[in-house]
Amino acid sequence: MQYNYLFGPVPSRRLGISLGVDLVPMKTCTLDCVYCECGKTSRLALERKEYVPFDAVKKELTHYLAHHTRPDYITFSGSGEPTLHLKIGDVIHFIRNHAPDIPVAVLTNGTLFYQKQVRKDVIDAAVVIPSLDAATEKTFQKINRPCSQLRLEGIIRGLVQFRKEYSGEIWLEIFIIPGLNDSSNELEALKQTIEKINPDQIHLNTLDRPGTVSTLRPASLDELEHVLEYLQMESAVIVADPPEHKALFAYRKDTASAIVGTIARRPCTLKDLSEILGLPADEVKTYLASLETEGAIKSVKQKRGLFYRLSNKYRLMGGH
Repeated sequence: MQYNYLFGPVPSRRLGISLGVDLVPMKTCTLDCVYCECGKTSRLALERKEYVPFDAVKKELTHYLAHHTRPDYITFSGSGEPTLHLKIGDVIHFIRNHAPDIPVAVLTNGTLFYQKQVRKDVIDAAVVIPSLDAATEKTFQKINRPCSQLRLEGIIRGLVQFRKEYSGEIWLEIFIIPGLNDSSNELEALKQTIEKINPDQIHLNTLDRPGTVSTLRPASLDELEHVLEYLQMESAVIVADPPEHKALFAYRKDTASAIVGTIARRPCTLKDLSEILGLPADEVKTYLASLETEGAIKSVKQKRGLFYRLSNKYRLMGGH
């Protein structure tokens, strides 16, 4: 069976071997973040609706659970903001009922948590990982480029309220961009806001894959450690590189489609793809060369290596 709404499983920095569930079309989001690894937001949206069919997602999950090794987590992430899907709560309940042994994680930008129904929809997830890159409106607008109706004050209130209602783990992710959110004023505002939200963990992250603005650079280890020292919070950590995992067998026999489906959601290196697909690097390299020749993908040089992403031409042609 070819999966349209599931991807991976992929080795995750924080969640071990994670099966992804993608509930919205490519780059449908409430934000257009300058650092987004999925590319520029093509559909800036606030309306919650059934972006992909709930029944189709259930069908794919049922098939996957019946035919594959259990992942460490089932994670809502992928092409955009998962809480925009009106039935994310129903999908979480379906997983809880059919695979109670697999914890659910929700990767979210947290922008819709001011809505009571959104908080209710994700209440049964084991882990919620919201992002918060700024605690001042000006920097929020500069980094996250939100829908015009969104205001940071309301977003923060929603996260504070969610903490009061939710008994699971909250891992707050902060994406550090040198020159934008690492000044003393910005860090002090972030520190005060983090104390209000009271997450279980704080994860400091930075550019690892190409973002939407080419002039951005990743924070160095020294810069991240400076932020860590400024925050002075025991639960704050720098997110490390993914650990080595045993190779996983690809769930698709069509390797080219699996490669395209994977990098459509996030740029990957040859090593990333080899680990995700459970295939020798030389074999993956052959497919990458062919796809690049066809114009389906392109390579981008980044500090961690050569990343592959879908070409603009391929996106416009509706290749994925």
